[in-house]
Parts: sequence; C-alpha cells; structure tokens
Amino acid sequence: MLFTKNNGLLASLLLSPMPAFAGQLNQANTVWVLTSTALVLFMTIPGLSLFYAGLVRSKNVLSVLMQCFAITCLVSILWLAGVYSFIFTDGGDLQKIIGSASKVFLPDINTGTLTGDIPETVYFMFQMTFAIITPALIVGAFAERMKFSAMLWFSGLWLVIVYLPICHWMWGGGWLADLGAMDFAGGIVIHVNAGIAALVSALVLGNRKGFPTTAMPPHNMTMVVTGAGMLWVGWFGFNAGSTLTADGHAGMTMLVTHIGAASGSLTWMAIEWKRFGKPSVLGIVTGMVAGLGTITPASGFVGPFGALVIGVTAGIVCFYATQYVKRTLKIDDSLDVFPVHGVGGVTGSLLTGVFASAGLGGMGLAEGVSIFHQVSIQALAIIVTIAWSAVFSYLILKGLDKWLGLRVTADEEVQGLDTVLHEETGYLDL
Repeated sequence: MLFTKNNGLLASLLLSPMPAFAGQLNQANTVWVLTSTALVLFMTIPGLSLFYAGLVRSKNVLSVLMQCFAITCLVSILWLAGVYSFIFTDGGDLQKIIGSASKVFLPDINTGTLTGDIPETVYFMFQMTFAIITPALIVGAFAERMKFSAMLWFSGLWLVIVYLPICHWMWGGGWLADLGAMDFAGGIVIHVNAGIAALVSALVLGNRKGFPTTAMPPHNMTMVVTGAGMLWVGWFGFNAGSTLTADGHAGMTMLVTHIGAASGSLTWMAIEWKRFGKPSVLGIVTGMVAGLGTITPASGFVGPFGALVIGVTAGIVCFYATQYVKRTLKIDDSLDVFPVHGVGGVTGSLLTGVFASAGLGGMGLAEGVSIFHQVSIQALAIIVTIAWSAVFSYLILKGLDKWLGLRVTADEEVQGLDTVLHEETGYLDL
C-alpha cells in the first residue's frame, strides 16, 4: 500500500496543493486526475453496464453487459492506435479541423512526459475514459435487437468518424473552441453527440418486436439502482476531474454536479408522482441521470444557483421529452438515450451560456461577450454536432446494414440475444 504509518510525509505531500510551474510535475493534480480516471471508467464498467442491463428483459441482460465490456476494450485500442493523436495534437495548417499522427501508438511518451503539470499517460487515460463511455451510451438505443458484430463495427467507426472530429473541434484546439463554445465536460461532445446517434440508430433499426403495445419493463430494478448509484459517484470524476486540478475549482465543479443530480432527480419524481399518482424508483434514478447529463457542459462554469436551475429544468424537459418520444412519436429508443442524454445535453449546453455569467453566480463569460452572444455560440456548436452526428451515424448504419445486416431475425429477437449471440444465459432458471 502507498500510504502507511511510515510514509506520512509522502502522503502529506501528495494530498497538499502544490504550486504548478511549466514543465514541472504537480503531484496533487496527478493524484486527483488518476482518481478521476478510475471514477470515469467505473461509470462504464460497472456503472452504465449494470444500469442498462437491469433495464432490459432478462433474456438480453448478458448481451448489454457484453456490449459495454467489448466497447471498453475496442475503444481503448483505437485510442492508442491514433484517435487520441488526431484529437489532442497540433495539426499544423489543419489544426482547426484535425490533429496530427505524431502520437499514434505514443512513440515518444515516457514516464516523464507531461501534459500541463500531469503525466501525459494520465491525461491520455483520462480522456480515453470519456471516449469509452460515449459509444457505450448509444447501446441503450438499440438494445435487444442489434447483432454483436454490427455493434462492434458501428462503435469503432463511429468513434473515428463522428467522435474524433467533434472532440477535436471542441477540446483539441479546433474551430468550435476558437469561436468560444463552452463545453466543460461533454454536454456537446458526449451527450448531444451520443443522443443524436442513438435517435438515428433507433430509427434505422426500427422498433423491437411488440413495441409499443407489449409491455417491456426492466427485469431487475435492483441492478438498475445499483448502476445508477455508480454513475452518480463516478460522475464526480467525469466533471470535477475535468478541471485537471486539485483545488477550489474542482470542489465547486463537484458541488454543482451533485446539486444538478439531486434537483433533476427530485423534479422528475415530483412530476411523475403528480401525473401518475405514485413516484417510481425508475423515475427518480432516470431524473438523476438527466440532471447529471444536463449539468455536465456547465459544471466548470456555473455556481450552485445555476446548478439548481439547470437540474430542475433537466427534470422537467427530459421527463416530457421521454414521454413524447415513446408515446407520441412511438420511437423505440429502448433505454431513452436521446430524450435523457441528447435533450439534456442540448438543454445544459444552452443554459451554460446563461448561468456562466458572473451576474448569475457563474465564473464569468469572456470579456465583452454577452449572454445572448454566448448562447448563440452554444446553439451553433449544438447544431453542428447534431448535423455531423446524424448524417454520419446514418451513413455508417446503412453501410453496415448492407454489408453485415444490423439486426437479428424476428425469431432470434424473441429467443433473446444472450442465447442467440453468446450461448449463455444470465440466470440459471432460464
């Protein structure tokens, strides 16, 4: 173990804030980002995996767990093979559009290489966990009906064609960043991006057999709540870890993240209680996820009051979006990825431009930038992301459908993907 009674001085040094100098390692920041990296990976495995697995029917529980696990492995290798490099390096004349191949397979990275004041290996890992969870979120839209092979190809191609450029434009020094678009931890890059891809996936694949007339309730709510709790805890690494610093900024980001989750959760519960007569466990945890997704783009820019308003707004907007997509449009986005993450990401990204204002308790907008101007920039970044994700997600899906076929047969769907695709069952009595 690192911390023992004989190395209290080391522990004190690691846990105490240290001044950062160019080219000098900051141990406190490094420890915090290492911890945050583990928390964000914890969000996908096991958090999102259990959350999604509990929401599907028992005959498909292993298929969802398998998809999340396989995506984690696939994205990790693709990240090393070039995705990280083309996002987070200087692309020279093409910098506003794409990075370079200079860090493909990390040829010049060693234990002393820094990004800012933390090891680049730590930064590489931290950003990789964001890339992992983004295509994993999309799994919820096509759960219970996509072939495993098609899912793997879609996830890999989508990461390279859709996630990579949008992430570079926003976080890698691209043109959206130059415009002043604000997305602290992934409201646009992750939630809007994945939410739109989820909607397109649900439309291209079509509804599950029996939807919407046949009830398809979650098979294990205990698993759902367990996964949701892991997501809530892991999200502190997601948002507060994005400060890359162990200081008051990280503390404020963690606080507003928590307020957003709690207020979104209670708001969803209250609406459901009033509308249907009883509050549900599924409702309160879904409201929590909506609150977290919506506060994410704003988390490093707003104060507690802004977080409260954003969380309440998330509970209202995402609840009614879910009802509209399922009941009015009758689109089978199986686990509500678009109305919760997509709509939440749009809502939070727009409200970032409002509540980042110093007059509303935020950290302040750029000098000379009004709330209206910032919201306009936010809207442009959202529109660009929606268009890019929608068009290329559609093209990837249609291409794969012609080559491999996207969907299992009707009989295989009835039998369940666990048996059909993996020759296993999640429970012994099935």
